[in-house]
Amino acid sequence: MRIDPELAASTEPPLLWSLIVPLKPLARAKSRLAGAADAGLRPHLALAFAQDTVAAALACPAVRDVAVVTDDPAAAASLAALGARIVPDAPASGLNAALVHGADSVRALRARAPVAALNADLPALRPTELARVLVAASVFNRAFLADATGIGTTLLCAAPGVELRPAFGGPSRRRHLMSGAAEILLEGVDSVRQDVDTADDLTAALSLGVGSHTAGRWAEAHALDGRAGG
Repeated sequence: MRIDPELAASTEPPLLWSLIVPLKPLARAKSRLAGAADAGLRPHLALAFAQDTVAAALACPAVRDVAVVTDDPAAAASLAALGARIVPDAPASGLNAALVHGADSVRALRARAPVAALNADLPALRPTELARVLVAASVFNRAFLADATGIGTTLLCAAPGVELRPAFGGPSRRRHLMSGAAEILLEGVDSVRQDVDTADDLTAALSLGVGSHTAGRWAEAHALDGRAGG
């Protein structure tokens, strides 16, 4: 579904969203980055991705707050320090159960909160681009943004009083379409679409320009590699 260009260009968000960011234990994160990072570096990169994602989300004018669903104590402490609210992953039943739990937690505090699930691995995320997507989503009951490959999903939104009904994982774009969610088709929001699962994804994110946490961790890793090689 195409978005009204005037709405997409608006800088005045009609809704203030509560974002739910799921994060698995860092020791198990980003196994598909094996081609770009060794086992020791991957947990640090996963945390840096989440830090940059949460920092950018909290800087977005369309975002009221961010709830991170995680049972990882190091990640919880780090992301809470940025201003996120930590929700323990009580279901411990995978990504979609964690997102439902996070949405329920948000709405236990504000029953009519508009909620949006956002991937934790968007290190190039720009607050202004996220705002455009959330403004566009505000006219739908449920809406989503596909990832850079057009196969997965990076953002799923539900209006006040509407269930989130997440179906993330694998070909989630198709599942979200089949569930009745509107697809947000905006240009110029690459940073909201570029999640990082593989070495190619990381290269693409670095080309867009990643946040300070990821940039610092990546530079530190390469400096260590250089010293080891010398």
